[in-house]
Amino acid sequence: MKSHFLIATLSLSLIASPAVNAASNKTWANISDVTAITLASTALVLPVVKDDWEGAREAAYSLGTAEGISLLGKAVVHEERPDHSDNNSFPSGHSAIAFASATTMYKRYGWEVGMPAYALATLTASARVAAKKHHWYDAAAGAAMGSASGWFFTDAFNNKVQLVPWADSKGAGIEATVAW
Repeated sequence: MKSHFLIATLSLSLIASPAVNAASNKTWANISDVTAITLASTALVLPVVKDDWEGAREAAYSLGTAEGISLLGKAVVHEERPDHSDNNSFPSGHSAIAFASATTMYKRYGWEVGMPAYALATLTASARVAAKKHHWYDAAAGAAMGSASGWFFTDAFNNKVQLVPWADSKGAGIEATVAW
């Protein structure tokens, strides 16, 4: 009971104080910048370190396409940002890059690399919303665009195990195939 009261008091103090809220928005914006750059850098550098030049090419195509589509979306859809700074809210480019990076790493190198990358990508998208730079649907659209780009351009490095998402009018799922 005491913890609920403490959380409610802290939440109200954040809402009530514009200076604290503004600092928080800036902090969330910084977090989203760092996580998006970290994911993109990792997606591009990891294949080079592994001497996987095909993976580096696929990552570059995936990230480039995700960024291009998000820029096109901003040029076509003039959605105002929640902080009223401009009309480039839809879609979230940070989310697109983060999820393109995570999907590329997941599909190329497996869940051991991909799951932490997806966690950071989710943090990136959430931080953009918390920073009041995007609405939730801007971040979701960016995540969908980035994920689609990653799935389209990336092949598995180890072709022995593959997970492929599927969907139709009656349901959705993930198909796993193992070759030995």
